[in-house]
Amino acid sequence: METKVDIEQLLRDRQSIQMTVNGYSMYPMLTPNRDMVILSPLPARPLRRGDVVLYRRENSILVLHRVHRAASEGLYMVGDNQTKIEGPLAYSQARGILTAFVRKGKTISVHQPIYRVVSRIWLVMRPFRHSIAVLVHKIKVIFRCV
Repeated sequence: METKVDIEQLLRDRQSIQMTVNGYSMYPMLTPNRDMVILSPLPARPLRRGDVVLYRRENSILVLHRVHRAASEGLYMVGDNQTKIEGPLAYSQARGILTAFVRKGKTISVHQPIYRVVSRIWLVMRPFRHSIAVLVHKIKVIFRCV
């Protein structure tokens, strides 16, 4: 019998959780069925640009996206594999924050310098992501034919 875990309750109880990534909205940083995320309760500090936050869409699903902008009216969020910004979301919709992820058995902290640099560059490149994805796809097609 499968036990359903209440992610939100665990985070409210100040527990960290580890779970497998589902969906491609955070690709290429996180790949579904390969990577696991470690989510922790919200920090005492304010959420800021670049943080990856677990939030609940109003009357809907839990989503893990990156903060594009934190403003007085709320959070503006975007997936790493998306260009459209969602928001403003109420700060109360935030449930937890990404503190690390596990790839091929290795735990990578969000405080690791390489992660911080790459994630910041990718956030700045948001307007160009679609063009980059098209170019990468074309390159893959060419190399498959060779």
